[in-house]
Amino acid sequence: MTEVLAAEGLAKSYRGRRVVNGMSMSVNAGEIIGLLGPNGAGKT
Repeated sequence: MTEVLAAEGLAKSYRGRRVVNGMSMSVNAGEIIGLLGPNGAGKT
């Protein structure tokens, strides 16, 4: 499949607390993905 999006080494802090560290992902053409989590969790 053709990779259309790739991210490596992502990090996210929220209110001074590291909540994601070193996340990597890729999305291939035609794939559908979703991010789940409570309101205010930083999904956007």
